[in-house]
Amino acid sequence: MEVSYERLQRQIRFVLEIDKMKSVYRKNILVDKSRNETDAEHSWHMAVCAMLLAEYAPEGTDISHALRLCVCHDLIEVYAGDTFAFDAAANVGKLEREKKAADELFAILPDDQRAEFRAYWDEFEEGKTKESLFANAMDRFQPFMLNLSTGGHTWKLCDATRAMVEKRLHPVKVAMPSIWPFIEEELDRYEERGYIAHNPKE
Repeated sequence: MEVSYERLQRQIRFVLEIDKMKSVYRKNILVDKSRNETDAEHSWHMAVCAMLLAEYAPEGTDISHALRLCVCHDLIEVYAGDTFAFDAAANVGKLEREKKAADELFAILPDDQRAEFRAYWDEFEEGKTKESLFANAMDRFQPFMLNLSTGGHTWKLCDATRAMVEKRLHPVKVAMPSIWPFIEEELDRYEERGYIAHNPKE
């Protein structure tokens, strides 16, 4: 196989550029509570979750493809940064910022891979395929498990109500309805302990 050094250099440049994910910190903290989680750790963790929980995915889901979406979904945050899900003000203009970041980041790649990686990101954001529904569910379920293990750390940062948390977890309910009763039971316990606020009265 003849190697194109221009192509290889672009691929290596991309690999080095996404190393910045290791320095993009999220609001979630590690289970040992020693520090905040990074984007790279989140993407790896949710990909492993997808492998382990594949049996709960929508029937006919291509897990290999879903894993690609898991790994690629937050790459653009090397430029756009992480936006805290429960911060309404920070979420204003989020999609526009991320589209701009996607244009800039994926342009580093050779044209065929630029189109491929951009398609992964677009598919995840659109959430219309079985694979993207499952990947989005993993994106919500992974931080849910961290919250269960850290006394609702992220929920407490914004005084999240039960309704707010359930809304955030809606992709899990859609893609993996069989595990929703487990989530409801855990939320019941955490609401009783005061880790999430009761829903305001109508």
